[in-house]
Amino acid sequence: MKREILISANPQESWVALMEDDHLVELMLDRADQGRLVGDIYLGRVDAVLPGIQAAFVDIGAEKAGFLHVSDLVTDEEEDEDANGDGEDRSGGNGRRRRSRKLPPIQEQLSRGDTVIVQVTKEPISTKGPRLTAQISLPGRFLVYMPFSSHVGVSRKIDQREERARLRQIAREVLPADSGGVIIRTVGEELTQAKFEGEFKRLHATWSKIKRRADSSKAPALVHREARLISGVIRDLFSDKFDALVVDNPEVHNEIVQYVRGVDPDLLERVRLDRDRIPLFDRFQIEEEIREAFQRKVNLPSGGYIIVEPTEALVSIDVNTGRFTGKGRKDPEETILKTNLDAAREIARQLRLRDIGGIIVVDFIDMESQENRDRVIHELRSHLGRDRARTKAFAVSDLGLVEMTRQRVRPSLFQTLTRACEHCGGSGRVFTSPTVVRRVERSLKRAAASGEEKSILVRVHPEVALHVMEEEPDFLSRIRGGEGLELDLQDDPLLREDEFRLLSGPAATDVTEKYARR
Repeated sequence: MKREILISANPQESWVALMEDDHLVELMLDRADQGRLVGDIYLGRVDAVLPGIQAAFVDIGAEKAGFLHVSDLVTDEEEDEDANGDGEDRSGGNGRRRRSRKLPPIQEQLSRGDTVIVQVTKEPISTKGPRLTAQISLPGRFLVYMPFSSHVGVSRKIDQREERARLRQIAREVLPADSGGVIIRTVGEELTQAKFEGEFKRLHATWSKIKRRADSSKAPALVHREARLISGVIRDLFSDKFDALVVDNPEVHNEIVQYVRGVDPDLLERVRLDRDRIPLFDRFQIEEEIREAFQRKVNLPSGGYIIVEPTEALVSIDVNTGRFTGKGRKDPEETILKTNLDAAREIARQLRLRDIGGIIVVDFIDMESQENRDRVIHELRSHLGRDRARTKAFAVSDLGLVEMTRQRVRPSLFQTLTRACEHCGGSGRVFTSPTVVRRVERSLKRAAASGEEKSILVRVHPEVALHVMEEEPDFLSRIRGGEGLELDLQDDPLLREDEFRLLSGPAATDVTEKYARR
């Protein structure tokens, strides 16, 4: 399988796209206005202890207090060996399962007003505050360091018994007594003792700095910020399993080269700077696939389709044969099986692309054969195995339903890029002002790359124009300087909040459809 990482970055936002066989399978976005918290470490102050649910609410300085369950407090108990396997949980926590054990009541461990060092494992979503843990974990390139644990684990994806034993032995030789535990990550396969020791010292030094900051700070206070999106992706994902990493920003490219040269110089030849005038995402033809993340209906190769419906409680996915008739009316079961198999593959991809989390219910087309039901669930699980988020799919029920769970760490791409529409009582959503401005910027870059435009008037809703004036006053001058276009911005109350128009030249020719793609 051909795998690539594409990075498109500018001072306002960074996009990371994971490609498999030239198809977009995962899309990540980082913006300054998002206030991303996962992996950040805080000195928090306990606001309330709730014995009834064995949890506490902790003030970390965010809009909503964080939720800390008793099972996420530091205990003296050992953890299950290799339960998570990789330590590459995107939540920022160590992700290991715990043995069923009797935990001391939370009211015996915490009181209101106490201070505690905590790490964010889930972003605030909807009405819920961030999820917290006191079991701190610091991810490195090869290791995850856990200062409050004595556990030594190895990624399950390193499956050779001799290599697993060698890595454990290195860890036990290097780790000083009572210095914490580690999980050796997948990219740590064939790790040398020198590299292990070097990275452990760096992570241990980072933890020492965190403790010093916490000792000198007044709660609530941020004491350590997790690596931002691009740095985290290079650290956690980029390995010899990817054929290439392509980035369109020279400064970001230099930072990546410097990091890779220090940790894995063999990968340097796979890092490429894209200098083409045509935007990177356009040239790889993934704009159309990004739009799928906002469509209810997704067509299948067979001619069938699926309908994705997000709700407050869960996401429902319905499978339909559409115009697909297979080999004819004589074999409807074969037609249904083919559609369901296509749907299973596409559903796994759409969950990753849309970053859907929580409970998912899939309504496959009813099948009479138990063997065929087993084939569909096997196909679904095999493609879910490529997902970095933890997923679990249960057996197909008699009604053709499959109940699934997928790790929910942060709001989905749909929730991040849109907001509730005020004109329809919240039943629909529209793009936020920052999202509209970024769409305008990408469209203007396409116009400049075409070489056909000299001057463009941009019309936007007054709310978007106000955002530009207050939050990005250099927007027009930056685009003018970078792209060589004569630009002007005008508000238009007749436009929708997430609509914009591009008018070219003295004749004000509307060229919006020519350059606007998402």
